[in-house]
Amino acid sequence: MRNQQHYSVKTLAISQVASNKSHSKKMIVTGFLSLSLLLSVFINMAQAAEENPYAKNYKEQNTYNLKSLNPNPDTKIFVSNHKDDDNITMLEDGFDMIGSSGFSATEASPDLALQHAKSIKADTVLIYKKYESAKTASSQLQLVKEAAKKGEDIDPNDLVEEPTVYHFYASYWAKLPMPLLGVHIIKLKKNTDQSDDGVQALPGLKIIAVIKESPAAKAGIVRGDTVLKIGDMALAEADDIFAAVKKYAGQTVAVELERKGEPTKVSVAINSRK
Repeated sequence: MRNQQHYSVKTLAISQVASNKSHSKKMIVTGFLSLSLLLSVFINMAQAAEENPYAKNYKEQNTYNLKSLNPNPDTKIFVSNHKDDDNITMLEDGFDMIGSSGFSATEASPDLALQHAKSIKADTVLIYKKYESAKTASSQLQLVKEAAKKGEDIDPNDLVEEPTVYHFYASYWAKLPMPLLGVHIIKLKKNTDQSDDGVQALPGLKIIAVIKESPAAKAGIVRGDTVLKIGDMALAEADDIFAAVKKYAGQTVAVELERKGEPTKVSVAINSRK
């Protein structure tokens, strides 16, 4: 009986060891599979980034890491043909550009632009597609006719039909919080012989867009105005307007403008910082 019991215990121990070895093998195999799966995911992600022309050709517009205020934005995508007008509209609607992508290709799915827009936390992406070049049967026929007139030889490579190439461009935008003033400005200069470099800076800052519902919009400031002075601060460079807005934040201040060549003055209730 004792021998039988000893045998049973020994058998149990051997079974347990065998079971442990089998379990260890399973863990090793499972770990290897998990590692392989993880490596495959990273490789696929790297390939996807490499294959996405919108991501590959992306250039950041600013240096302060602009992105959506929403940690998980519901990114919108729009296809358009009026880039310059769209840029002004986006600025007036309170957006600022995060960056852009531009490249030539035979085709590029808008889904790839949306994919990249989501990866950089953009609220909106605008896509543009413009014809660039093509070598078709009709263009080849024209080439043959011109060569025949001139008595020239034709390179066989010139007779190979190629797919149409387009230029793709995408701009990525993030919605901003309501600004203190609400204008987008540029510094205008004119060519002249009166300065050393032949260029003379014009006074003030030209307004290229006014954000809707902003203090500037409520005060009647419009696109095309030149802002000359805020309070007692004259504006010569872009940094001047930032300093003036910071100084008068939360106050109502007089703003001197030039509108269509005529001097104008308005009062603006500049927002305060929260």
